Amino acid sequence: MTTIAPEQVNRIVWNQHHDPFEVLGSHLIEQNGKNVWAVRAYLPNASAAWVVLPEERKEYPMETVHDPHFFECTIEISELANYQLRIKEGEHERVTYDPYAFRSPNLTEFDLHLFSEGNHHRIYEKMGAHATEIDGVKGVYFAVWAPNARNVSVLGDFNNWDGRKHQMRKGSTGVWELFIPGLGVGEHYKYEIKNFEGHIYEKSDPYGFQQEVRPKTASIVTDLNSYSWGDEDWMEKRRHTDPLTQPISVYEVHLGSWLHASSAEPPKLPNGEIQPVVSVSELNPGARFLTYRELAERLIPYVKDLGYTHIEMLPIAEHPFDGSWGYQVTGYFAPTSRFGAPEDFMYFVDQCHENNIGVIVDWVPGHFPKDGHGLAFFDGSHLYEHADPRKGEHKEWGTLVFNYSRNEVRNFLVANALFWFDKYHIDGIRVDAVASMLYLDYCRKEGEWVTNQYGGRENIEAADFLRQTNHTIFSYFPGIVSIAEESTSWPMVSWPTYTGGLGFNLKWNMGWMHDMLDYFSMDPWFRQFHQNNITFSMWYHHSENFMLALSHDEVVHGKSNIIGKMPGDRWQKLANVRCLFTYMFAHPGKKTMFMSMEFGQWSEWNVWSDLEWHLFQHEPHQQLKQFFSELNHLYRSEPALYSQDFAQAGFEWIDCSDNRHSVVFFIRRDKDSDDFIIAVCNFTPQPHSHYRIGVPEFGFYNELFNSDARQYGGSNMGNLGGKWTDNWSLHNHPYSLDLCLPPLGVLILKLDKKKTAEVMES
Repeated sequence: MTTIAPEQVNRIVWNQHHDPFEVLGSHLIEQNGKNVWAVRAYLPNASAAWVVLPEERKEYPMETVHDPHFFECTIEISELANYQLRIKEGEHERVTYDPYAFRSPNLTEFDLHLFSEGNHHRIYEKMGAHATEIDGVKGVYFAVWAPNARNVSVLGDFNNWDGRKHQMRKGSTGVWELFIPGLGVGEHYKYEIKNFEGHIYEKSDPYGFQQEVRPKTASIVTDLNSYSWGDEDWMEKRRHTDPLTQPISVYEVHLGSWLHASSAEPPKLPNGEIQPVVSVSELNPGARFLTYRELAERLIPYVKDLGYTHIEMLPIAEHPFDGSWGYQVTGYFAPTSRFGAPEDFMYFVDQCHENNIGVIVDWVPGHFPKDGHGLAFFDGSHLYEHADPRKGEHKEWGTLVFNYSRNEVRNFLVANALFWFDKYHIDGIRVDAVASMLYLDYCRKEGEWVTNQYGGRENIEAADFLRQTNHTIFSYFPGIVSIAEESTSWPMVSWPTYTGGLGFNLKWNMGWMHDMLDYFSMDPWFRQFHQNNITFSMWYHHSENFMLALSHDEVVHGKSNIIGKMPGDRWQKLANVRCLFTYMFAHPGKKTMFMSMEFGQWSEWNVWSDLEWHLFQHEPHQQLKQFFSELNHLYRSEPALYSQDFAQAGFEWIDCSDNRHSVVFFIRRDKDSDDFIIAVCNFTPQPHSHYRIGVPEFGFYNELFNSDARQYGGSNMGNLGGKWTDNWSLHNHPYSLDLCLPPLGVLILKLDKKKTAEVMES
């Protein structure tokens, strides 16, 4: 005797029920005056089925009702828990727990409330796919936000990618969920989403922790809590350290083009299995990507030898196209599988910390691609993006813009920023394309954008979102860095949120970058007419916490690499590079430079190829690498060069008006002592044998660094290790030094207090 109407069965068979638990699973009903359990199951491809009670060692045959694959039976028993289904499909049989017997949701009402208001900071612990145990049964709990979908199902290898088999239940806030028993870590899955017109979309999990190696796009069930971290001391020290008073010298790297390996050397996991990592190096088809673990073995020692404090990676969140450099993200919670599994990336970060190197990851909350398996038109509607293309599309980039006014979208992004610090122990984010987020008319023509509610061009929702993100991550993880790539004059980008700022603690100084590259690319004779390029940055430097950056954007799209921008013959080009970077490290602000600059690569960066490592067979490129290594170590050893980057007391011009010779010199002061550094810069090939500068104290000034030294490939002009002061006041200082200024060279001088005291005592 059937206990259900055909209309209810049809809604399940046709996959049109928003809550299949109302029909499927076990239901206590009254039949013939008795309470009995009705067990129902929709089993496509099954020819027979039985309800199995393992504890009682009994089986109850099920009958088909209204459909050849809809099964039902009634059982007269007081309690029915943890029953199983024995299913016959063709010649095969299997026994499994019924997903619709597990009604307890993993998401509580409080979780959903916080998510709906945009304040569930760790929503990634609830949404997505999580291996768990319910009522003593192991399986995977799935949850996805798709409020405008008619139906959502879980697809995977476990159900032959058939959306009829694991239909999800919709909650009041638009979150669909289902626990599937018997699944575990390693399962591949997607969501089948139907809109109310019946159109079907197969989507990767927005909260998925791992994806298949592209071009495949399925998500993978992953346990992020199984890795044993060894960086407790690093993390504790970071919590009590102010990064703004520390040396920060960042090596920016694109993992996929730093170095490839021979495809004849397949990467292996620690257990000996072959790592499924492939390469698409167009210029070297016989190559493959290095894995995260191989990069730990090769990249980390290289960066450590060069003396950098941090590695910054172009986005490592999952992306479908190598040529996007990672900036068109489809898997915001998944480190790209190109280089290995999530645990492998954890190992890479752990090894960085073991070697006292911080990790910064580029983060892209400004836009996302239109790929069918991604966030675009996710539930058959404009869910994550604005519906109005005047606000929701970057036509120049071919991408979509997040709808920051929607609480759940904002929650997705805020939690994502927190996620990388929480689960992967990263030390900072560099937020890409902040200007594109802050301005509604960014790269849009007249008539292609709409104003805010006050008639302005500012994206108020985006600014609020950035404040919320920075406030959240700094609340949980003090000591980290949040860096804005912001190219406009938007005020207070790196000011705290409680003062009305956007809450970043660092901002790329794009003005300094443009001024420097314009200045150094011109013939040195003309530099006398452009002294302002060198000095202008100090007029506005203290308005923000600036990071001086020469990034990947400056070595692509016909711009040439750094050495190629320089005028003159080969020797002058190399001397200009040394001069530029020594001035950069002496100038207030933290530092970032892109890979390949450290050894003078001639060609532009090519995402499909290796760096030009063959240049190391030539002595000038070896010498340039040595220059960068020693410059970094000098920078890290002298607190005057970093401890007061953002305080006016940390910088003082001695003189910046000698434009005729293109010479400037200035003082950098330490925060916690009376130590100071003097930098003297000669930006022309003309040396000066007796150039006098004023200094504040009497004594012997060591020449700590000379960018023109012989070991760096220079002419070796200098001051024989240092100079004594003369009692000759100059530049408003009581003493002066008679210096030899090398061509296209920068000198770093420091008062030798011990030697000075010994002479004074004698």
